[in-house]
Amino acid sequence: MKVLSIQSSVAYGHVGNSAAVFPLQRLGHEVWPVSTVVFSNHTGYGAWRGPLLPPTDVAEVITGIEDRGVLGQVDAVLSGYQGGSGIADVILDAVARVKAANPAATYTCDPVMGNATSGCFVDPAIPPIIRERVVPVADVITPNQFELGFLTGTEPRTLEETLDSADRAMAMGPSTVLVTSVARPDAPADTIEMMAVTGEGAWIVQTPRLPMKANGSGDVTAALFTAHLHTTGSPAQALAATVSSVFDLLQATLDSGERELRLIAAQDAFARPQMQFEVTQVR
Repeated sequence: MKVLSIQSSVAYGHVGNSAAVFPLQRLGHEVWPVSTVVFSNHTGYGAWRGPLLPPTDVAEVITGIEDRGVLGQVDAVLSGYQGGSGIADVILDAVARVKAANPAATYTCDPVMGNATSGCFVDPAIPPIIRERVVPVADVITPNQFELGFLTGTEPRTLEETLDSADRAMAMGPSTVLVTSVARPDAPADTIEMMAVTGEGAWIVQTPRLPMKANGSGDVTAALFTAHLHTTGSPAQALAATVSSVFDLLQATLDSGERELRLIAAQDAFARPQMQFEVTQVR
């Protein structure tokens, strides 16, 4: 599989393409990374250096790839943190060009906006653009529960509410919704869940909640789920493999005592997921 991944890039640590590219490569996929920012480190540190790339520069990189006559080889387009509001136009144009060259290609949008703990942490202009213009053309979206609520104008908490919100999101255009963090009041303490929803069903996986904040884990999740969904054609199998790999990555990071994801040290978790968590069909 070949993936065109349009995301941020950092020199230190692992977020955006600096988190998504290696796991995809470890699975044997070809990745063409296009950077939207080139930062020293992720913005969670409160200080960083490096440029937010102008949309015209990002577009030029994609046009250069198109000039090679290879866009028809792209199986999936993946986007994450956008940096500036103008990048959305570049992403949408890239998706249109790829799908014109290969109608079977899919587009996965990780609608990076915020989370329940921190609230919205991107440029305020970006969330409405993602909701109104980007999500409608996506095939797969990978919001956390907070982002799913924003996209659909809801506040999902229970399983039923989250399923309803996912249905509302699919009505906007996507055929698959991966809710990357489902926290519901009736779940056992110290657990977290991930859920995949399509028109054919819904599946959920529960894991222990690890006591840590892991910048970049959502980027890894979106990349792995996209790859496994393409490879298996099964949302349930893609969910199981993704959760297995991400949990082991987070456990390795927690055990290391380091703040940044232990992406390289945990690489076997990508290549050979343990499939240690049960997938339950909930619809």
